[in-house]
Amino acid sequence: MKKYLEIIILGLCILFVSCDKHIVPISLHEENSHYFIFRGKPTVLITSGEHYGAVLNLDFDYTAYLDELQSKGLNCTRLFTGTYVEFPGGWSFPAEQPLSPAPGRFICPWARSSEPGYINGGNKFDLTKWDIEYFKRLKDFFTQAARRGIVVELTLFCPYYDTRSEDHDLLWKYSPFYWENNINGVGKISRTKALTMDNGNLLDVQEAYIHKIVNELKDYDNLIYEICNEPYIQDLAPYDWLVHISQIIENVESDFGYKHLLSQNIANGSTKIISPIPNVSVFNFHYSDPTAITLNYELNMVIGNNETFGESNIIERVHGWEFVIGGGGLYNNLDFSFSTSNAAGETPDSERAILRSQFSTLKKFIEGFDFIRMKPDSIVIKDGVIQGMSAYALAETGVAYAIYLRKSDLEDMKPISCELGVNLPSGNYKSVWMNPVTGETEKEITFPHQGGEKKLNSPLFDIDIAFDIRRIDSI
Repeated sequence: MKKYLEIIILGLCILFVSCDKHIVPISLHEENSHYFIFRGKPTVLITSGEHYGAVLNLDFDYTAYLDELQSKGLNCTRLFTGTYVEFPGGWSFPAEQPLSPAPGRFICPWARSSEPGYINGGNKFDLTKWDIEYFKRLKDFFTQAARRGIVVELTLFCPYYDTRSEDHDLLWKYSPFYWENNINGVGKISRTKALTMDNGNLLDVQEAYIHKIVNELKDYDNLIYEICNEPYIQDLAPYDWLVHISQIIENVESDFGYKHLLSQNIANGSTKIISPIPNVSVFNFHYSDPTAITLNYELNMVIGNNETFGESNIIERVHGWEFVIGGGGLYNNLDFSFSTSNAAGETPDSERAILRSQFSTLKKFIEGFDFIRMKPDSIVIKDGVIQGMSAYALAETGVAYAIYLRKSDLEDMKPISCELGVNLPSGNYKSVWMNPVTGETEKEITFPHQGGEKKLNSPLFDIDIAFDIRRIDSI
């Protein structure tokens, strides 16, 4: 009897502990809020991810996709929920990209009604009812990502762009919010009004949706909410509406005992942030460079570049390296090799898999430093940056320096070298030059230094090179 009583008490203790589980979501690092802390570890988010449709597209095998990210050591992905969806053949993107489900293969937060007529196959939506299978899929995606240490940027809304086709409203006409796609009599407005405070009773639907999403995902630590993708495009999602949505998220989470980070998408390119939403902690740019970091470093928040893609591996690799070594806390390359027929992103020549490995090299490089103690440094490189070259540096002065050099002309493959003058306090140092493509060490030296400028000769490189300088106790 005593044995059975002990078993019952043990079971109750386990139940109590599980019910009292304390969630600690990814947060800004207390010592340096330009970076994250995730599961107790200082974190920079670096990835090359699919085109945001992993959950809403029933044909996309997100487990294979997440396995690929994990295999490369990448730790972030970006996800749209289904308030916005694209169509096969839209833009110039591949037809099988995940954000463009095939007819009848789109799933979103709202349940289908019994009335046929959704533009891309299947019945119309009932915006008063939730799709149970959708939320199972969404939560399983978060669970699978969490098991692999992958953080999900969940983008709640996206403007309904002018498609620049004969039907300028075509993207709007694929949304469940569009009046012909639901049975609730909402959304009979211009696409330019959909994400505004003046959108009729659609605002009630949007508010209910935020309540549902936030409550469903409250137990996940690998979550950052992005209010809206590219709200600045034609000002289709104005500031007052963005603030309203952010306040709803904050209000719903007020009883949780913790908060998930909120992200505000600022601009394509670089600009100074004039009116940050008060409860936002991550400011994301698209197609940007370290200028966005320099202009906004004083905000003491994470500056990210969460959508960027170029014409080649070289362009995308270089953009990733310069943004992270320039002080960015998040970098997300958009990778179109992930598709419904190729969820692992395998390509005949493995080009994109190679690029993902190069981003893995970048992640390992920055994680090799105590980067929480570092900040962008514009004076450590005193001279030697030759014409047609850019240089970026992170520094913990006198202790460690992460430096990245790259040509401005990325088509010029002629090998070059340079003699850099670096400004260092007195001490003993070790410098290691690394190939950003392969991750291999190209050159390694140790040297004593009396303080001031030290000349360091690089090995030959064709496009870019990275190196670190660290103070050591003795030579």
